[in-house]
Amino acid sequence: MAHASEKPFLMPVSDVFRPQQGRVVMAVGLIERGRVRQGDVVEIVGPDGGATAVVADIEQSRTRIGEASAEMNVGLFLQDVAADAVGRGQVLAMPGSIGAQVAFSADITLLSEEQGSGDVGSGDRLLFYPRTAAVWGTVTLPEGADVVRPLHGGEVTVVLDEAVALEEGQTFAFRRKGRAAGSGTVTQLLR
Repeated sequence: MAHASEKPFLMPVSDVFRPQQGRVVMAVGLIERGRVRQGDVVEIVGPDGGATAVVADIEQSRTRIGEASAEMNVGLFLQDVAADAVGRGQVLAMPGSIGAQVAFSADITLLSEEQGSGDVGSGDRLLFYPRTAAVWGTVTLPEGADVVRPLHGGEVTVVLDEAVALEEGQTFAFRRKGRAAGSGTVTQLLR
């Protein structure tokens, strides 16, 4: 449980291991915020997420610890989880504290053409990187806007191909035609 003054626990999953036979999975990542303790229940949020699991153990640098907090890179041993229930791109969070979304508004800024960017217009398919996820999405510009040009910014609406854990104020990067193209900030979650 989070203390009143701190934000709820959230850890993007960067890798997953199945170190033992049975239904124990180790999810590895850098804790973004909050704290987690052995015995806590966490929710798996993101593509194919929605399950909850009990934190059976916590490991940091091959040492078992009873509690972990923000800025710690840890492995969380999750008990009674199906082998394919947790994966890279999902987040582990305090149940109900964050949801998976497919549509959002954002402010984006494009890199220069020399850095690989190019014009972005309505209907363009970009590869978005929110936290540890990589997911395709379609961009729509506001009515009357033609394109966003390199080294410029603009407001866009994005619809992702699959739901990922998102929240307002979250930053992300994106690629266009296989090359880094820019970054952005989620301004509003759309239902």
